[in-house]
Amino acid sequence: MGRRADLHIHTTFSDGAFSPRDVIARARERGLTTISITDHDHTGAIAEAIDYGRTAGVEVIPGIELSVTLDGQEIHLLGYFFDPANRALQEFLSRIRVERRKRAERIVAKLNNLDVGLSLEAVLRQAGEGAIGRPHIANALVEEELVGSYQEAFFRYLAGGKPAYEEKYQVPPREAVEMIASAGGWTFIAHPGNNLDERVLLRLIQEGVDGIEVVHPSHSLELETHYRGIAGEYFLLASGGSDFHGGRRNDHEAFGRYTIPYDHVEAMRRRLR
Repeated sequence: MGRRADLHIHTTFSDGAFSPRDVIARARERGLTTISITDHDHTGAIAEAIDYGRTAGVEVIPGIELSVTLDGQEIHLLGYFFDPANRALQEFLSRIRVERRKRAERIVAKLNNLDVGLSLEAVLRQAGEGAIGRPHIANALVEEELVGSYQEAFFRYLAGGKPAYEEKYQVPPREAVEMIASAGGWTFIAHPGNNLDERVLLRLIQEGVDGIEVVHPSHSLELETHYRGIAGEYFLLASGGSDFHGGRRNDHEAFGRYTIPYDHVEAMRRRLR
């Protein structure tokens, strides 16, 4: 079967359930030789994962997942092969994490106005050292027995259009693409099959993205073929992975199942050179 890579994984440094060390152990168990940890707006897991990966025989590529906004629509981008120590990149990520906390504060205030007695401290306990997001608020609501499940938290309060929803801090796609490029990396459109129509996809290509996430749990084989065709047509790189979070996401079976051949990673390296 050859070497396989999973380039879309989350840890406790964003909304994942497992530490970098645990992710490496699971990757080795699933036979993965190469992974990328792509936490939301945070690179804190990368150095630790690289260290453990060397011991475990698992190659770790620096990665990140960023949220951008185009014409009012939230879109996710994946960055790879950048320098995590790049000062401008870290200042950019720090600004986004500050805005994430402000958003969480606004959501908690809305919940309190709805007579849902959730404290910000309960959310911060869920987030730990990671970038705060709605999944942490959902987990806190479950832990405090204010909802019956993670899914109910989103359905009743946190999803778009629900009473406690708050918009994210808006970052233009070009700013994110240029930031990753300035740190020496490539930017990919994440899981386009989730919610992107062809018009938006082409706009992102015009904004300068370098590739498309072709393999993802939300993509059928037909979509994979479709996005590979688009990547070929526009001379873009192809990526893919499980988008593994663990915990209440209950996506454990995806880890090790949604992978790409190692020659995709080699293609990224060749283009860097």
